[in-house]
Amino acid sequence: MLAVFAVAVVIVAGVLLLLDRALKAVRRGRRRRDAAIRLDAAAASAEAQARREEAAAGAREALTTVLPAIQKPAPGPRHVA
Repeated sequence: MLAVFAVAVVIVAGVLLLLDRALKAVRRGRRRRDAAIRLDAAAASAEAQARREEAAAGAREALTTVLPAIQKPAPGPRHVA
């Protein structure tokens, strides 16, 4: 009788250990899936920002070809009257 009880305790402990491992794997998978979703959203946002900056740079270049920017004089000695 005592041997049967000991075997039952070992089996229950093994089942609980397997259940714990399975729950940890499910939690890890959920965390990884959530992280992948956040990473995709961040990548899409960064790509959109890059496209906006590229469009702004193109608009600046187009404006400069129509209306040239004021150029600073070359640095050199100042002439004081």
